[in-house]
Amino acid sequence: MKLNKAVATVALAGSVAAMSAPAMARDTISIVGSSTVYPFATVVAERFGTKTDFNTPKLESTGSGGGMKLFCQGIGTQHPDITNASRRMKPSEYDLCQKNGVTDITEFRIGSDGIVIASSKEAQNLELSLEQLFLALGKEVPNPDNEKELIPNPYKKWSEIDSDLPNVAIRVMGPPPTSGTRDSFNELALQGGCEDLPAVADMGEDEMEGVCQSIREDGAFIEAGENDNLIVQKLIDDEGMYGVFGYSFLEENADRLQAATLNGKVPTAEGIAADEYPVARSLFFYVKKAHVGVIPGMAEYVEEFVSPAAMGPNGYLKSVGLIVPPRDALMNLQDKAANMPNLQKEELM
Repeated sequence: MKLNKAVATVALAGSVAAMSAPAMARDTISIVGSSTVYPFATVVAERFGTKTDFNTPKLESTGSGGGMKLFCQGIGTQHPDITNASRRMKPSEYDLCQKNGVTDITEFRIGSDGIVIASSKEAQNLELSLEQLFLALGKEVPNPDNEKELIPNPYKKWSEIDSDLPNVAIRVMGPPPTSGTRDSFNELALQGGCEDLPAVADMGEDEMEGVCQSIREDGAFIEAGENDNLIVQKLIDDEGMYGVFGYSFLEENADRLQAATLNGKVPTAEGIAADEYPVARSLFFYVKKAHVGVIPGMAEYVEEFVSPAAMGPNGYLKSVGLIVPPRDALMNLQDKAANMPNLQKEELM
């Protein structure tokens, strides 16, 4: 087994060596992807660089979708080794990887996070149903005079949706379409509040998804780019603004921000881990196996990420806001790190 592994590593090294000389000049792990996973991966990278003889990995916050595109462009040191994601790889992204020769990929589900609607503690907090959230942000919503007819979103203030909501303009800052947080928000929050409405009841799956996951473009929703810290700062400075981002950023700023109640649930680590909070999602990273054994330290970095020291019940990632997996799931991750099984497209369907 050791001989076979050595032969495979030499073969992979040979294939990567066939790339151009500038592309070869890299001895540091390259990681791209989700802005939500970025702070967790950064902590692991810094620990890894400090405690080993390997270079500290280089991380870029490109968004989940942007990271997948970069990751799937091909094999060779001009391409990233690992991509982080705040939602699972899409079948279409898997196909892109396969088309470009990135055929061997290992998936790691590293824990959970929730998407929150937050505001300054000085603002009037929101208590929303997912349906009300869709009515506030959907591009087309049911006509108040005919629930089966869709019209361009007419609501300017929260109180126009429900008199119990704040009598202030609907202004929500959130991530761009390249972000996994945006993908998850569209699917879990907006579609979750839309799919039972009479106006979409007779639609096919694709048509309903197109309506339910489309956000209004009239200025009520403001794209902030791949920078959740920018949203946090805007909320602190503007009491009339609400923001969409991951739960970990709320925890980091709990002294200055508050979270809206969604479907009667306040986001907590326990509620998110148990999938009781309605906008809970899983976090991932994906490893390009052809680069393991070629880029120094890749296997060791993965081992550090899924170690009990990082992801155990008292691990350092929990202390910075990651909702870590239970013991059995962590043991499965450690087994994955040791064996690097290939992700199959059927798992993504």
